Parts: sequence; structure tokens; C-alpha cells
Amino acid sequence: MDWNSAFGAVNLLAMIAWGALILLPRWPALLSAILYLGVGLLCLLYAGGLLGVLSGLITGGSQGGADFTSIAGVRAIFSSDVGVVIGWTHYLAFDLFVGLWIARDADAKSISRLIQAPILLATLMAGPLGLFVWLIVREPAARKSGRPR
Repeated sequence: MDWNSAFGAVNLLAMIAWGALILLPRWPALLSAILYLGVGLLCLLYAGGLLGVLSGLITGGSQGGADFTSIAGVRAIFSSDVGVVIGWTHYLAFDLFVGLWIARDADAKSISRLIQAPILLATLMAGPLGLFVWLIVREPAARKSGRPR
């Protein structure tokens, strides 16, 4: 398999979903499409790749299975193109899911899209950083709105 093409394809899928999330009106159908066609498809591709490597149907991964218990074990997972693509797809899926949650939560709390955009971009580029910023921004909005946190 051409792992460079697979890497490009998952990136393209994620960028289309992120572009729609940040730039387009948040119609319910669009949010559902981002969830199921964006996040869901990335999850499916991740699961297929991971199961393929672990079962031996996809070759080129680390030998002897996945070892998440040491730095050396994790380094071995990412030492192959297939490992990088599967790992990157994992990041893309989770960051997009978190971005979708942030956008929905911010809309529910009437946070301006101008404030949301840099937070969503931070989530795209550095997931936990964007999430951390959102958690700081959302707390006063949650208290002000009187809604459940």
C-alpha cells in the first residue's frame, strides 16, 4: 500500500471537516456529517489499520505487536510508515471530535465564532492546548448562562 497516499487522504478528510466546522454555518445536518463522515470515517480507517497490523494482514508495522508500556515500544510503533499513518489518523479523529464538541458547546453558550475560531485552530494544530484554552474560556460562560457545566 502507498502509505504517503493514505496519509494524504486522511489529512484531506480531516481538513475538509475542520474547514466546514470553522467556516460554514452550523446546520444540524452539517454537524452530523462532520461527526459521522469526518470523525466516524477517521475512526473506521484507524480501526481497520490497527486491526490489520495487529492481525498481520497489513505488513510493515513493528514486529511482535504493539508495546505501549515503554518509550522504546511506542517508538517502534511509529518507526514505520504504516505506524505513523495509523497513529496520525488516531490524532486526527480525536482532535476533530474534541473540536466538534467545543463548537457545539460554544454555540450553546453563545460564544462568538470569532472567539471560537482561534480555539478551534489551536485544537486542530495542538489538540490538548486548544482544549485547555476552551476549558478556561467556557467556565465563565457556563456560570453566566446558569447551564450545567
